[in-house]
Parts: sequence; C-alpha cells; structure tokens
Amino acid sequence: MPIIFNEEMETMPREDLRKLQGERLANVVDRVYHNVPFYKQKLDEAGVSPGDIKSVDDVRRLPFTRKTDLRDNYPFGLFAVPRDQVIRVHASSGTTGKPTVVGYTRSDIETWAEVCARSMALAGAEPGMMFQNAYGYGLFTGGLGMHYGAEKLGMTVIPVSGGNTARQIMLIQDFGPDVMACTPSYALTIADALLEAGVNPADIRLFSFVLGAEPWTEEMRKELEDKLSAHAVNIYGLSEIIGPGVSCESIETKNGSHIFEDHFLVEVIDPETGDPVDEGEVGELVFTTLTKEALPLLRYRTGDLASVTTEPSPDGRTHARMSAVLGRSDDMLIVRGVNVFPTQVEAALVGIENISPHFRIILDREEQLDTMQVQVEVTEEFFRSIGEDVFGHRGSDSIEEVYRLEQEIQTTLRDALGLSTRVSLLAPGDGVRSAGGKLSRVEDRRNL
Repeated sequence: MPIIFNEEMETMPREDLRKLQGERLANVVDRVYHNVPFYKQKLDEAGVSPGDIKSVDDVRRLPFTRKTDLRDNYPFGLFAVPRDQVIRVHASSGTTGKPTVVGYTRSDIETWAEVCARSMALAGAEPGMMFQNAYGYGLFTGGLGMHYGAEKLGMTVIPVSGGNTARQIMLIQDFGPDVMACTPSYALTIADALLEAGVNPADIRLFSFVLGAEPWTEEMRKELEDKLSAHAVNIYGLSEIIGPGVSCESIETKNGSHIFEDHFLVEVIDPETGDPVDEGEVGELVFTTLTKEALPLLRYRTGDLASVTTEPSPDGRTHARMSAVLGRSDDMLIVRGVNVFPTQVEAALVGIENISPHFRIILDREEQLDTMQVQVEVTEEFFRSIGEDVFGHRGSDSIEEVYRLEQEIQTTLRDALGLSTRVSLLAPGDGVRSAGGKLSRVEDRRNL
C-alpha cells in the first residue's frame, strides 16, 4: 500500500481541519492587510477588517483576486515580505508579454517541497526510489517544484528536464527510474519512442507517471497506461498559488485529486455571479493560500472549471478532492504546457507589415501532441500586389514574399509565446466569421 507522507495532516478529521483553516485564514488576512497596500485598499473598500475573520466561513466576505491584479502590480507589488526575504522567484506567461511573477521565502520553499512530496507519495513513490524529472527547469515552476518534493520524500532525482527524447530513453534504460514526471502529451512521446527503440515498456522499471501542466482526458489516460504498462496520475497546480502540488490523484483510486487543504482553502463558484455552487457541481476554482509568506493570495480566481467533493476517500485521506479541469472560464489556452492568451497573439502581430488585425487560432492534436496553427489575413494592398492567382497557388517568384512573411510571423510568435506555431496566410475576408461578422478567434479541435 502506498505511503501517506504526512499522515497527521492528510487524514485529519474534517472538523479539526476546518478549525485549522479558520485560524490560518485569520492570520493570512491580518498579514496582507498590514503588509500589502493592494489588499489593505481592497479590504477597506469591502468594509472588512482583519478582526472580522473568525472562521473559515468568513472567506466569502473577502474580495476576489484576479490574474490582472498580479499583472497590475508587476513585478513585486503583491509581496507581503521585504524583497530581501524572497529567496526565489518564478514566473508564468502573461497576457501582455510581461510574466506573472511569484516569490518564495525559505518557508515557502519548504511548504512547496512538502506538498510535492505528498503528491509523489500519492503517485506511489517511496523513499529510495529513483525519479526522472522531465518537467522544464527555469522560471516555469514544474521542474524545481517536483525536484524538491522528490528529494524531500527521499528519492534519487534525475534532473533531466524536458525534451531530448533520445536521452530520456537512454536514462530510462540505463538508470532504471521508478517514477517519471512530465506532461501527458510528452509521456505519449516517450511511449512511442520506447517502442521505436524496440524497448518493451513492461521490461523497464517505470511504474508511475506524474502528469500535469496541460489538460488531458480519461481516454488519454487509458492509452498512456496501455502503452507504458504503468500508472498515469494527474497532478494539479498553478504558479500563482505555489506551482505543482496544489492537489494530486491517488494511484490507488484515481477518482479525483486530493487538495492539500491545510495549505490551500478551496471554493467553487459560479464564474458569472461569483456565488458558491453546490458540492459536486462544476464551477470556477478559487483558492486562498493559508501558509504562503512571500505571495499570499486571497480568493484567487483560477479560471479553471472543475467540481469538488468532500466525500471520504477509500485511501483514508480526508482532504477534499477535485475533478480534472474541464475547461476555462476565460480565454486562456494551454498548449503543450504553455499558457497562451489570444491577446498575446494579437500583441505579437501588431507592427508586422502587410497583415491585418484579423487572425484565428486553431488547436489540434496529432499523435497526442498539441499543435497550434495561426491563420492571419493579409492586407488588401499586399493581396493585390501578390495577385489572387499567385496567392492561392505556390510556384511564382512573388510567392517568396508570402514565404518571408510567414517566416516573420512564425519567428515573432515563437519569441512571444515560447512555443512553435504553424502560420497560414489568408486572403482578406477569408477567415471564419460569426453571424455578426466578427472573426472567430479560437477553434479547439482537441476534444478535451
């Protein structure tokens, strides 16, 4: 039977857990009120003082925090401790080219390692096992978060980072890791690469994959487990709250991800009204950090749509469980683990000559890997200069101008988004429009 990393906290009776959450909520409200001008203003406007927070139920009196608030206070305006007490910063992509910055004190790093260690244990990991970490290292929180968690659990870490599939396969064969972490789509790449190399997945030691950073389905889980002869476990997190380790599935049940409620207070709200929904109903996830020091957040609206249940879990853990993320309440897209907003694409395209403001993003999945195509309408002047016949049929000298424009757009988008895209140029007016004439900005064909 897999271990429970922190049995005292993870199996705490819910009555005791709610009391602990109430105490920590009152503490975090007091800290942000006195240390973060943004929150003092928001709480004053809401008519709430720190002394008003008596129990966990008082969380609904607090104002929401949105991603735009982090952007508006870029880079360090929401930090609740002096900058010299922040020992690390990470960042995720933002909507205007500026990243969303998060900070960690030494205690925050310890908390992060703790929740990631709990996640690894949920995925079946134990001290002494070997862990191959194929999440990216750097400003992205995935790599270092899982690294520290595995070390805290007592595992041997192979910090290979993402990509370089041939090296990943070599290390899987030579080092014999027991557990691996990466995105679901990259796990399928690993599975196919093993088969191409003539390696039977049943003959290697890997028995568990910890997968996150992009949406995936039960059908994809089945395909992964069949191809890899291993368990596929979902981990959930977001940089603003802490990174990976907000919740994780149990390898025994795979019936929802356990939210570590002693650190993160969860609500599920109607994204339109902000009112709470009934337990088990789908709504927008909202988190309040209860123990973060550098960047505590009150009622952070994630944009992720999911349901939450507090029904007892067969594995003995008492914390609430969340479903897989079923969609977004905003226009954020997740492509190969990268957050992409249509506004980012729009901002990147501004200033490129010979194209109009009209573009369309098409997402698809080829062999379980996300693809992103951007269709852009050219200007009338460019279209006339190239010629209608030439524009639609390659083979003329003039088409070199089309090719150069496509390459310029691809390079610009790669630099702005951090991932490669395919670019198709359209004649003016050829983009798919709604009945009202507005260009349809996104088509997601991935059936997530």
